[in-house]
Amino acid sequence: MNRNHISGRPNHNHNHGNGNGHGEKNYDRYCSFEPSMGSEAWRIFRIVGEFVEGFETLAEICPAVTIFGSARTQPGDPFYKAAVECAALLAKEDIAVLTGGGPGIMEAANKGAYEAGGISVGLNISLHMEQKPNPYQTHELNFNYFFCRKVMFVKYAQAFVIFPGGFGTMDEFFESLTLIQTQKIEQFPVICYGTEYWGGLVDWIKKNMRDQFATIGKDDLGLFRVTDDVEEIVSIIKAQLAGESVMETTYPKVAGAAGVQTAEGTRSGIHPHRKERKRD
Repeated sequence: MNRNHISGRPNHNHNHGNGNGHGEKNYDRYCSFEPSMGSEAWRIFRIVGEFVEGFETLAEICPAVTIFGSARTQPGDPFYKAAVECAALLAKEDIAVLTGGGPGIMEAANKGAYEAGGISVGLNISLHMEQKPNPYQTHELNFNYFFCRKVMFVKYAQAFVIFPGGFGTMDEFFESLTLIQTQKIEQFPVICYGTEYWGGLVDWIKKNMRDQFATIGKDDLGLFRVTDDVEEIVSIIKAQLAGESVMETTYPKVAGAAGVQTAEGTRSGIHPHRKERKRD
């Protein structure tokens, strides 16, 4: 079966020689689909299975806060200690803690919640190097797909607390802001811990994104907060759960069908309608 025919792609033959000379193209490495079509179709069930297991496990865990941060942070680090303290304070308020289930800040947050007698959830991920789940989890889930895992982080959290971290932490930080800014999810607190770490990024966002290039709105910096006080973090989250407005920038409720929440935790929104273009 010809994948190009199914997808409507032109069936050009790009395999000319060995692909090393000027003008020669060999895209077979990227465009050869037929051998994997069967396995790709079956993979859908594996993806569905991850969603089902996640929904069934987390549906009754509420309220909850997702805590992100670097897997490289060591137990003696001040950020590790702060994450332990923050999670313990949340657990004492009967707020569950969700993490990526690994070492570093994830371990610290799970440890704080676990040792305080709270619910401590680890959403572990299969990587090319084995990620050993930390031992401080009351609920443990394992994912093959980052996108399934991401849905769980957002769908079941009433706030994000973000400690210093690497690319993965930044991914979660900016994704949460994107979902809130586009009102694809109901707004919740996004709180970054560590002014020394986050200060440079915040300055860059102000200078480049907001002021110089105007790629974000003037009020978008109010979608998150930065603090060095874990007790303040817990106070903000408690106020949010009590129905108070806690962020500098807030959005009104989305009315009508566009505001209906879907099963994956996002709003339905308004479907785009493509306008037909008249040919000359």
